[in-house]
Amino acid sequence: MLTSKQRAQLKSLANSIDSAFQVGKGGVGDAQAAQIDDYLRVHEIVKITVLENSLLSAREASQDIADRIGADVVSCIGSKAILYKANPKEPKIKLVK
Repeated sequence: MLTSKQRAQLKSLANSIDSAFQVGKGGVGDAQAAQIDDYLRVHEIVKITVLENSLLSAREASQDIADRIGADVVSCIGSKAILYKANPKEPKIKLVK
């Protein structure tokens, strides 16, 4: 569970990155969730865009992905969502306490 200070820190880090994944009409599949999990293992933070033709909202899609891979939803604004998952072996992002 992230605190509000940690969420603010992660939002500021995600502000400068581009969306790495898109969720479209088909929703979130197992393969895409696995790709996002692999991406998070390296980068620890990811920005996802939910396309307009998707049947899911950004909040629904991000929560679905987070539940599948054990990540935290940092933020959902409009069609963008930010997910965070700490790398237990080699953490890159040091969160405030």
